[in-house]
Amino acid sequence: MYKPTFNKRQVLVFHHFGNKGYSLFACLGREVVCSVLSVATLTYASAESVSTDPVVTDSTATTTAREMMLEEVSVTGSRAPLTKSQAARMVTVLERADFAQAPVQSINDLLKYAVGVDVRQRGPIGAQTDISIRGGTSEQIILLLNGINICDPQTGHNAMDLPVDLSEVERIEVIEGPAGRIYGTSSLVGAINIVTMESGKWKEEGVSRKEERGKRNEMTLHAEGGSYGYAHLGFRYSHSTLLTPHSSKLTPHSSKHAPLSSLSHSLSGNYSRSDGWSRSKAGHLNTDFSGSKAFYQGQYEDNDLRLHWHAGMADKGWGSSTFYASPKWQADEQYEHTTKIYTAIQGENKRGRLHLSGNIYWNQNKDRYEGYRGQADKMKYNYNRTDVYGVSLNSYFDWESGNPDRIRNRTAFGAELRNEDLVSGNLGEPLSQTHHICGTDRDYTLGLNRTNISGYLEHNLILNKLTVSAGIVAVKNTWSNMNMTVYPGVDISYRPSSHWRIHASYNTSLRMPSFTEMYYKLQGYSAAPHLKPEEMQAFEIGVTSYFSPFTAHFAVWHHHGKNMIDWIMDTTKGSEAVWESVNHTSINSTGFETDMQINLQRCRFKVSYSYIHQDKEQETGIVSQYALEYLRHKLVAHAMLPIIKRVSLDLNLRWQDRVGSYTDFNGEVCGYKPYTLADVRLTWQERRWKVYVESNNLFDTRYHDYGLVEQPGRWLIAGASVTL
Repeated sequence: MYKPTFNKRQVLVFHHFGNKGYSLFACLGREVVCSVLSVATLTYASAESVSTDPVVTDSTATTTAREMMLEEVSVTGSRAPLTKSQAARMVTVLERADFAQAPVQSINDLLKYAVGVDVRQRGPIGAQTDISIRGGTSEQIILLLNGINICDPQTGHNAMDLPVDLSEVERIEVIEGPAGRIYGTSSLVGAINIVTMESGKWKEEGVSRKEERGKRNEMTLHAEGGSYGYAHLGFRYSHSTLLTPHSSKLTPHSSKHAPLSSLSHSLSGNYSRSDGWSRSKAGHLNTDFSGSKAFYQGQYEDNDLRLHWHAGMADKGWGSSTFYASPKWQADEQYEHTTKIYTAIQGENKRGRLHLSGNIYWNQNKDRYEGYRGQADKMKYNYNRTDVYGVSLNSYFDWESGNPDRIRNRTAFGAELRNEDLVSGNLGEPLSQTHHICGTDRDYTLGLNRTNISGYLEHNLILNKLTVSAGIVAVKNTWSNMNMTVYPGVDISYRPSSHWRIHASYNTSLRMPSFTEMYYKLQGYSAAPHLKPEEMQAFEIGVTSYFSPFTAHFAVWHHHGKNMIDWIMDTTKGSEAVWESVNHTSINSTGFETDMQINLQRCRFKVSYSYIHQDKEQETGIVSQYALEYLRHKLVAHAMLPIIKRVSLDLNLRWQDRVGSYTDFNGEVCGYKPYTLADVRLTWQERRWKVYVESNNLFDTRYHDYGLVEQPGRWLIAGASVTL
């Protein structure tokens, strides 16, 4: 399920066609490079600098000497798109074909099986989840939707309130380690890009009579329910139209003789709810949740241009139990409600020596927090609204330096401007003009505005067995009055044979503090408004081997972070102790990851293990919420087993051992205990429908993922989906 993208095969180059009947068989099982063809294809898809469509142009310096990589998906950790066999950096992909039968209900749940990702839940089924990578915190990763930054500058706790359901996702791509020169700020320890399914991909084979007339429609319905009053209903509708005459011999990505354009749309929505699994001391439900999502995306494409746009909404409320409680404030009936809106327009050219792509986006995040649920007279509700506006322009071009058959150069450059605006009832500085809070008798009286400006330059040198990708990003943020600061990075990949790949990298990045880390002061919390940006340096080296049907990977890495931000409590102060946001002087993290996968016809087995050690020891009496709490050990085992022709069994096992501690309501410091969780799903899959039953936490383990919040035991679910 969690697979590295390196998959190098022997390459066969066609400089001209022999017009022989046996020519086709010469390329079976290999990558095929067709040169001396004038080809105009899509080279930069919606997942900017991470993903492209399955057919990718890899052009040389002249328009008369282009190369077309067939079935080579560009999944890369660089600014300029490179095919996955050329990529210098390790990028891991969770593909739809792998997770379609997994016992998960949300994107949050799916990421649990990625060995380098730490998923800390306060509530299941995506109620509230903190996601981190390689011992970092939820604030230190960048989250992207189709390549668009959707991070919430107020807080990382609600970053996973996504507008898309798992059924809408095509794949999830994970970059581990700093990604500053790719994404700028926020990508301190990694990046997660969620790529949604496109509507109506026109293909050569299997074109129906209806599709020949230029239209395609599809509707998918799904429903599931289970323990603790859990219920989920959802749908997805897609429509695509071919705007110019269509021949089954041609595709939008392969025709150069006739103009070809298409327009597609898709709309999805869902509703989910649960009664929760626990009650407060007063006997009220305090872990319930309910919410809805809606997501629309459209795309126009022709031989010269590709435009993509999306708009989404996520609205959710959940009982927050003891999520933010402390020994001083033993609240167990908290509540939170968020409403998020995501919009973006992306475009790119598909012809010409200089490739240009850009995007414009606006995201809005509204949050209402109730310290005592439904009791505003006891504690005023906290209201926050952030509006994030962004625009970026990216470009790259290819040029020649030596033999174009052996040496290729690709240079990328561009810039991004991102403005983050906060209005709040309790975060920020006093506003010169207040803003009314819709639906209440209160006003936003505080706020903050900051702008981040970044520019980058990167060069990629591609040889037969070696790829070197090096670049810099220059960043300036208006809030901190920081000077323009440069963060470099370099990735190297060496392929001694088709069975081996060795990679090494050095990367740097930074992260600006969130608004909550700077200004939150309420009920036992005291923030510092003058926190410094976090900075990270990272080294990594690894090796991947391919000996069918086995694939194995091993990597070791070291992170050095300075000015790391965390909430800590000095328990030696007794009743006067509060949570304070501080900059740690430095934290050194070292770890390694390894995995092995075996594919045998319909069976698949995989085992992954991650180890992390941080040398920043906790001082006596100091309790950390984030930076000093990390997964020292994580073991993930996965098996996909066929039962009969249409029935399969998916088994997943996780063992986790977390470093850190929390203080219970009696004032005692408790260490996190290791635990093992087993999830299983039995699926009957037909061409147009499927039914399944599953159990999460099969052995009814009681455990703590985060502080005072005990997680639920066994959770049983049954569901079905049908495609019309």
